[in-house]
Amino acid sequence: MSPLLFLCQRLPFPPNKGEKIRYFHFLRHLATRWDVHLGCFIDDPADWDHVPTVRGHVRDLRAVGLDPRLARALCTRGVLQRAPLSVTYFGSRKLRAWVEHVCATVRPEVALVGSSSMGQYLLDLPARLRPPVIVTDFVDVDSEKWRAYAEKARLPMKAVYAREQATLLRYDRRLGALSDAGLFVTPAEVELFARLAPELAPKLTAVENGVDAEYFDPAFAAAAPSPHGVAPTLVFTGHMDYWPNVDAVLHFADDVLPRVRAAVPDVQFCVVGANPVPEVRALAERPGITVTGRVPDVRPYVTHATVCVAPLRIARGLQNKVLEAMACARPVVVSPQALEGIDCTPGRDLLLAGEPTAFASACVELLQAPARAGAMGAAARALVVDRYSWASKMGRLDETIARATDAAAGRRRDPPRQGV
Repeated sequence: MSPLLFLCQRLPFPPNKGEKIRYFHFLRHLATRWDVHLGCFIDDPADWDHVPTVRGHVRDLRAVGLDPRLARALCTRGVLQRAPLSVTYFGSRKLRAWVEHVCATVRPEVALVGSSSMGQYLLDLPARLRPPVIVTDFVDVDSEKWRAYAEKARLPMKAVYAREQATLLRYDRRLGALSDAGLFVTPAEVELFARLAPELAPKLTAVENGVDAEYFDPAFAAAAPSPHGVAPTLVFTGHMDYWPNVDAVLHFADDVLPRVRAAVPDVQFCVVGANPVPEVRALAERPGITVTGRVPDVRPYVTHATVCVAPLRIARGLQNKVLEAMACARPVVVSPQALEGIDCTPGRDLLLAGEPTAFASACVELLQAPARAGAMGAAARALVVDRYSWASKMGRLDETIARATDAAAGRRRDPPRQGV
């Protein structure tokens, strides 16, 4: 098999958060077709235990330890370098040296860049060493996420976020120009980036996320984890040091849950996810709210939820938490931001609601109508099984790499003529 260089921010195992889920399935698929040389970071000490699992999928693995506190402190170098702070955060001389060594000795035919922050390792590489085909998975239009942060923040962070939005968009356009193809997780993200960077539009395509419907199975057998017994339970899942998730659960606890509790007094709200920030941990002091922190498996919480909720107000791309709940045949209530990229019929497969009163009413409707909730969960499961298998999504990845390879070969055969 031919060599392929794959760079991603974090070790793609265990597949327990958005980017790691996506890149675990990318890796597992690519490893059947390519000799994969994987470079990544490990910022969670628990992930070192999973290095042997990942090694089983690759020809070569270079995992570099990353201390988040030190990285945050050092990423301020980006101000002096006029670079995005989120790119500087993932800078490493060790990984840079490994990438240069692989490109000089192995000569990968293709480089797959998992998130634009890892593109620095090819942008800074001498042109003679770069793989002939570069495919960048931008995933989301992250510059727009920083724009949303800036709109909600106060000074001085408002200025920091606005700077990040501007510098990251410039950087992404530069990386896109170097790349032979640019991937995003939804067609909507493709359209947005094409408006922001019209010169790159012909290179852009969507490779959507799937869901492992065999793993997220409603028949999964586990005892109910909630300490509240048979009380109706609303469940939110996600890493709780990620600001869009933090904002969502704080908003839900403050603005939505009291309205739900007025109609269903015994309802419980369970926040399931690793690394809850202090503001989220403090929610556990309120009656009827549980904050679990890291759990070994989210499935017991999801499969035993009465209703799963995704009240995101800041979101980019496709929400795995929504697809996973649907795969588990749970009724789900989502905000418009959380619905992006999911091809479904609101009212049949899930409920869509925006402002707090409507979101609360949707939750109450499902809590008080078990038969409707059950039918909605069954429809959601059927939709996921039919449209969201990872195997079908990986076909698009193969097609994109093949097109980029053909285009690069054509350029080598027919180099542009020099002007007279």
